[in-house]
Amino acid sequence: MVIALAAMTLPHSPGGAGEPQASQTVQVHRLEHKQEEEQKEERHHSLHMGSSVQRRTYRSSEEEPQFSSEDYALAAALALTASSELSWEAKLRRQTATVELEERGQRRVGFGNDLERMEVAFLRTQRLLRQRRDWKALRRRTEEKVREAKELIELCSGRGPWFWIPLRSHAVWEHTTVLLTCTVQGSPPLQVTWYKNDIRIDPRLFPPGKYRITNNYGLLTLEIRRCTVEDSATYTVLVKNAYGQASSFAKVLIRTYVGKDAGFDSEIFKRSMLGPSVEFTSVLKPIFAQEKEPFSLTCLFSDDVLEAEQRIQWFRDGRLLRSSTRREILYADRQASVKVSYAYKEDEGLYTIRVSSPFGPQEQSAYVFIRDAAAEKPGAPGSPLNVRCLNVHRDCLTLTWAPPSDTRGSTITGYSIEMCQGDSEEWVPCLTAPGGTCRCPIQGLSEGQSYRFRVRAISRAGASLPSKASEAVVTVDYDAVQKTEIPFDLGSKIAIYKNDVEDAVTIPSAPTNVHASEIREAYALLSWEEPRPRGRAPLTYTLEKSIIGSGTWEAIITETPIKSPRFALLDLEKGKSYVFRVRALNQYGMSDPSEPSEPVALKGKPATLPPPARVQAFRNTQTSVSLAWEPVDGGSELLGYYIYSREAGASEWQTVNNKPIRDTKFTVPGLRTGKEYDFCIRSVSEAGVGESSEATQPIRVKQALATPSAPYDFALLNCGKNEMVIGWKPPKRRGGGKILGYFVDQHDSEEADWHPVNRQPIPSRVCKVTNLQEGHFYEFRARAVNWAGIGELSAPSSLFECKEWTMPEPGPPYDVRVSEVQATSVMLRWEPPLYIGAGPVTGYRVGFQEKGSEEWKPVTPDATSDTHLRVSDLQPGKQYKFRVQAMNSAGLGQPSVPTDPVLLEDKPDAQEIEVGVDDEGQIYLAFEAPEAPDFSEFQWSKDYKGPPDPQRVEVEDEMNKGCEGVLRFQDQSSLSEVSSALSARSKVILKEPDLQDLGIYSVVVPDADEDTSASHTLTEEELNKLKKLSHEIRNPVIKLISGWNVDILEQGEVRLWLEVEKLSPAAELHLIFNEKEIFSSPDFDKLLRKADAKRRDWKRKQGPYFQEPLTWKVTEDCQVLLTCKVTNTKKESRFQWLFQKKEAPRGQYNPQTGDGSLSIEGFSKEDQGVYRAVVSDDRGEDDTVLDLTGEALDAVLTELGRIGALSATPLKIQGTEEGIRLFSKVKYYNVEYMKTAWFHKDKRLESGDRVRAGTTLDEIWLHILDPKDSDKGKYTLEITAGKEVRQLSADLSGQAFDDALAEHQRLKALAVIEKNRAKVVRGLPDVATIMEDKTLCLTCVISGDPSPEISWLKNDQPVSFLDRYHMEVKGTEVTITIDKVTSEDSGRYGIFVKNKYGSETGQVTISVFKHGEEPKELKK
Repeated sequence: MVIALAAMTLPHSPGGAGEPQASQTVQVHRLEHKQEEEQKEERHHSLHMGSSVQRRTYRSSEEEPQFSSEDYALAAALALTASSELSWEAKLRRQTATVELEERGQRRVGFGNDLERMEVAFLRTQRLLRQRRDWKALRRRTEEKVREAKELIELCSGRGPWFWIPLRSHAVWEHTTVLLTCTVQGSPPLQVTWYKNDIRIDPRLFPPGKYRITNNYGLLTLEIRRCTVEDSATYTVLVKNAYGQASSFAKVLIRTYVGKDAGFDSEIFKRSMLGPSVEFTSVLKPIFAQEKEPFSLTCLFSDDVLEAEQRIQWFRDGRLLRSSTRREILYADRQASVKVSYAYKEDEGLYTIRVSSPFGPQEQSAYVFIRDAAAEKPGAPGSPLNVRCLNVHRDCLTLTWAPPSDTRGSTITGYSIEMCQGDSEEWVPCLTAPGGTCRCPIQGLSEGQSYRFRVRAISRAGASLPSKASEAVVTVDYDAVQKTEIPFDLGSKIAIYKNDVEDAVTIPSAPTNVHASEIREAYALLSWEEPRPRGRAPLTYTLEKSIIGSGTWEAIITETPIKSPRFALLDLEKGKSYVFRVRALNQYGMSDPSEPSEPVALKGKPATLPPPARVQAFRNTQTSVSLAWEPVDGGSELLGYYIYSREAGASEWQTVNNKPIRDTKFTVPGLRTGKEYDFCIRSVSEAGVGESSEATQPIRVKQALATPSAPYDFALLNCGKNEMVIGWKPPKRRGGGKILGYFVDQHDSEEADWHPVNRQPIPSRVCKVTNLQEGHFYEFRARAVNWAGIGELSAPSSLFECKEWTMPEPGPPYDVRVSEVQATSVMLRWEPPLYIGAGPVTGYRVGFQEKGSEEWKPVTPDATSDTHLRVSDLQPGKQYKFRVQAMNSAGLGQPSVPTDPVLLEDKPDAQEIEVGVDDEGQIYLAFEAPEAPDFSEFQWSKDYKGPPDPQRVEVEDEMNKGCEGVLRFQDQSSLSEVSSALSARSKVILKEPDLQDLGIYSVVVPDADEDTSASHTLTEEELNKLKKLSHEIRNPVIKLISGWNVDILEQGEVRLWLEVEKLSPAAELHLIFNEKEIFSSPDFDKLLRKADAKRRDWKRKQGPYFQEPLTWKVTEDCQVLLTCKVTNTKKESRFQWLFQKKEAPRGQYNPQTGDGSLSIEGFSKEDQGVYRAVVSDDRGEDDTVLDLTGEALDAVLTELGRIGALSATPLKIQGTEEGIRLFSKVKYYNVEYMKTAWFHKDKRLESGDRVRAGTTLDEIWLHILDPKDSDKGKYTLEITAGKEVRQLSADLSGQAFDDALAEHQRLKALAVIEKNRAKVVRGLPDVATIMEDKTLCLTCVISGDPSPEISWLKNDQPVSFLDRYHMEVKGTEVTITIDKVTSEDSGRYGIFVKNKYGSETGQVTISVFKHGEEPKELKK
């Protein structure tokens, strides 16, 4: 340091610029150079020293620094600063560099060896002292800097608030919601206050729900609901803490709607800026048109469509439609339509209308079906379709078409092709194609002419109507007219045609590549390439053929010259192979023959494509069914699919579509609601229509099951201090099934989360919510549940204050229902209010409101005391809302929630209650609802006061196949349900009709989406007519079919007989001869019955009849087999099995042998009933009946028991965990008809503590618990079935007893091990996700005796319970807790438990996600 100071004073020392200055400079340089040499040596020496030696160089207690990483960073910055301060040394070295080089040799000479060593030691000591002093100074300076940095960090950690994102002003419309948001930062946490025009906002002082204030980690929000003009103001948010405060403000402007004439809300502004928002006001429906007749599709809009020609587009199967001679696309008066004046089957398809709008295009679609027109000859097939011309050349082309879907019962034998040249409309036959193909070559055409073609299908019944004509085509050489365009000179082009580049050739060369491009059953299409070069002269061709093996060539004679390089060979013989060659001709001569083609032979008849597999039918709507199937691997040959349908039980299939569809799914519309249908599908190719697929299972046309829509219109029905009663309306769309219940959630306006009210579905639409806080405001939401699942979540209700009702007026009535909607009247029903106020309810006032009006008008001037009212004298075609108010002595109460708008109109397909008398003379009222959803109910009521009296009426429901439902009986005070079969038809039968049964009978299907209800007033006059008709049916007057007939028999006997209508068993016969009665004798009665039986038997045998009646027998497999045999049948005869008047699908019938059989496995009393077999055709019907009830049922079960006893296997011995088990297997066992007894050494055993006996459906067993030596011996099983007794024995002693006992002890030991083994019983999930910085707690339950050892694993490595990991064991519960989880805590965790009996591991996968991210779904 001293030397450095001397060097700094050298330029300013006194004296001249001579030697003294130079010598001093040299000395200074020598010393510095010596220091540099020493430093180099030390660095060189340090390279050979270990790191441990270097670390010990300055390692002392007083010099060892104790700094953190932040201290080292500050020290590095100070070191850089220090190095910049000593930069003058480098300058001095550069100044003396030249002097050093000159005197380097003299430097060492001036010092002796001793002096040099002393000087080196001095300098080394001086350097060490200087380094130690500098190090201490640097340490003091570093500590000071670190202290200052820490103070700075502490100062910055606490700061006043500041707005990262300030408030933004808003301008909104009246009655909307505005949300003010801003983001603020500051530490410590801030205190937030909102102001409106400098007045603090307190939400408690305003209507409930008006203001909502939140603070979510610095995101501040103020929500203002249902804004009014008074909410226009300046809103300020003030935030402050210990370090300061900040504020932000925004202006809110509430605009009032002033009409459509001016301003931003005007129609002109909307149209100019956004365009009109057009909505559909009608729905496109499927169209069923007929070929050769017109049809149209029409759609209505809510507003005029500007530039309709550009904005409205019609599509068919995805292709844009345009107006043509047959098709007209129109738009007028908010109505768009497409009209087809003359329909062809090609017009069939899915039509879509698309309207562009500012918010995206809107679409509607409907399918148009074109049925075949009536044929000219009965039975002739439908017309072909999709006639197309392919591969058009100078004189030939290829014609293709699609076969018709409906052949009307006759096979297509061929197709007749007709041709029309130009626009002459003169159609002439040109060719007949075979029936196995829909492809045919046409040749002999004139070059340059226009042609059209049409096709007729031919069968034995005649020819079909002609198909739609193909598009006109012109026969030209498309290869010759091909041109190449060469651009030049800024847009100009030069066109070069193919003939322009041909050489001047005289005799052409031979054609090349002669081959059969297409080979069919009736023809082969020969193709070749033109000569190269071709020349400019026109070419024609001649063909030669040779049969393989003949060795000769024969010219093929054609009527016209062949001008195209392809020719169809129509006269080849099947079974022979040919080769062909071609020559080219022009005006100069003929070419040499081409190379022979490959051998060509006609193919066999093309096979149709197989039917699609796995055809499935699904419910869709009330009138449609959706179909889906697997595609057929047909490649380019597949033209599409034809779909066929029929009602279940019918024999004839009806075509659904007449144009092949290419998709593998289709919706069949236009079906009858409630009917069952079968469907099948056939593949379509050029080879024809393939075989039918396997028919689908019969499917009933019903609404498909889906989850319901959301409930709506919540209302507060009653309120206490800490409870509320909430009601709501059912979903508008119930999903085709019964609503099973509702899940309700509640939300406190002062809290952020929603909480469930119920864990199980609430069956009614009224819910009592308890444990609420008085004075708080609550809102509610709900979901409906049906068989398809949980439906949509409703919108939150209005905020209701939990404050006990004390007003004297009654609360609102609820559940106002509208039914029996007609053109001028409706029926209203409701439930009385739950809160009655100061006194009982004395009446109800009903009001209505017409659509478009704000005024509520009373229906009647006076109140009604009933909870129902028929509202009449309304205007048809208008929409109305209705509401009800209860009243008591204090006045009118709160109104109910208004009904949905009701459109008054007479529905043409509305069902009415049918009143009549059945075949047994019972008077009934019946209602049929084929559109009723699954699991629906029919609710009958009399005079709208509850269900009819069960003592006077009986309710019967006709069962739908495979469905169940509920029949509900309801009165004013209770609600009960009785299980019955779901029905599409319900009937009320009057047991003893009299004047008490007069009144209004009404029925409602409550679970239908649309109103399904009706009523009928039964008057005394109508009842008397019905009773008279009932008496006539029960006491009929026998009518004569014929008068007396006289037959003279072979033995001279005279027989008198007459024919009457059906007689009942109670009919009496009286014969009068000469005014005297002839009394019949027993012999006469017997003979009369015999003659009648013979007559019936003869009439029965005129058609199919049962040769062997229905009988039963029990097989060796303990199955009850019902058999019968039919004779005199034909192909159309139909055989049917019935059980309890319902079809039995398990029944079998062999038409060849006439044998019918029905096998019943596991026969029991549930199978008792009347079995019936029916055979019928157009000649008549016969049946045979077997009644398996009463004694017949006992006989069957007794026989089953006898065979079951005989099927018992020998006794077997088995060791079990509890003891020793003896058992025998049987094929059938019935407790009522089979008895068992066990004996041990001839002593009867009874079930007790050590011996247990029992049976199952296929086993009889005896269990000996805790076996001992006294249990050894002979065991006997005695089975009794009727008179059949069978005994089975087994000797449980000796080796058999020892083996069974050993097995028992082994299983018992295993059970002890399994019971006491260490196990993880429950508690750990498979996967779990958690946000960062949260606390993870995993709890599981373990078991084991002795208590198991416990260890936790993470990714198969032991977990160290330090810092954030903690484990707690309470009895059998083990809990691991991880505080402040991070992404590193993600992984697979497991708990390992172990004791002397075994071990087990329970695992769970944990995923930690960051703030703001969505948790990832983990796979198990």
